[in-house]
Amino acid sequence: MTVSVRVIPCLDVDAGRVVKGVNFANLRDAGDPVELAARYNKEGADELTFLDVTASSGNRETMIDVVRRTAEQVFIPLTVGGGVRAVEDVDRLLRAGADKVAVNTAAIADPHLISRIADRFGSQVLVLSVDARRVREGVPTPSGFEVTTHGGRRGTGIDAVEWAHRGAELGAGEILLNSMDADGTLAGFDLDMFDRVRAEVTVPLIASGGAARASDFAQVAHHGADAVLAASVFHYGTLTISQVKEQMRAEGVIVR
Repeated sequence: MTVSVRVIPCLDVDAGRVVKGVNFANLRDAGDPVELAARYNKEGADELTFLDVTASSGNRETMIDVVRRTAEQVFIPLTVGGGVRAVEDVDRLLRAGADKVAVNTAAIADPHLISRIADRFGSQVLVLSVDARRVREGVPTPSGFEVTTHGGRRGTGIDAVEWAHRGAELGAGEILLNSMDADGTLAGFDLDMFDRVRAEVTVPLIASGGAARASDFAQVAHHGADAVLAASVFHYGTLTISQVKEQMRAEGVIVR
């Protein structure tokens, strides 16, 4: 059976509001997360992803409230990430209504957090979010891409392809691969980076960063994406979920 490629709007949430910028900088308000989630649910989104972009302790309770209110109104899978540092954080988000939880920075600091979460809740609950960029001078990695933290502002020196592979081995059920170079630029997905990771991981791979045209989604799907994720083009009305799916169908991609 051929699996459909999922279309996932991403809502970057800061203090209870959806925001969006370029390369995670110059953030501007994009609306109420619960209202946007309900809209995307009606428009045919296959899943939703919420990322707490500041993830301060003060915003954690705000995000849990957003998750709870959203889960009451939408009936598609909801992934939540940002500030997840412990197994207990995953438990709280799942109890609030999340279906899956994304980990990023905390897993870099403690890779076995991935296996602890997977062992307790199952791999299907866990998404490893990888914010990657092309390496800067003096920071060579085997693939030419490195993992970053803090919205792409801090390099780690960790090879992005090797990290995605290790994360899957430790128990991540999916990899969310976000190009920090392309994020918010509307320049299209970084297919070179995506291909390198796709060749090394067998778990579902979500492509993120840079989508501008409906054809961009179809293109990365043909490169092996199991799901395509975007924010700006949906929030500001450049594209609708149905337009993206229609284009993907027209280019031979199976969608729901």
